[in-house]
Amino acid sequence: MSKTSRDQTSTPAPPDLHEAIRRRAEELYVRSGRLAGRDTENWVQAEREIMQEFAGRSRRRTAVVVNVNDTQYIGEYSIESASGYVPGEFARAAAVSLRFEGNKMFLLRPNGRELETTIVQKRPHP
Repeated sequence: MSKTSRDQTSTPAPPDLHEAIRRRAEELYVRSGRLAGRDTENWVQAEREIMQEFAGRSRRRTAVVVNVNDTQYIGEYSIESASGYVPGEFARAAAVSLRFEGNKMFLLRPNGRELETTIVQKRPHP
């Protein structure tokens, strides 16, 4: 059984928060019928909405891609529960010992510890 791995991480670029809030406040102003005197309300609501969106996007998603025979598995893992795993521990196209349990994939790290991932995608190997 051929096993290879590579890491993927995605981190959104930080937006210009002030400009994003300003645009959302303007949208709220227009949607509310351009009512005067609600600038502060619109700004506070826009700030709350944009900060919630940004908090949701800024969570770093990390994944390991593993090829087993003709199938590619993408397993996401949490940095907090990865026991110090650092992307790059597995060399691209390196053989990796792994096991599956339901929707979980466990990869044996070079230091002997396992990296637990949740399988988020399974597809034919390209």
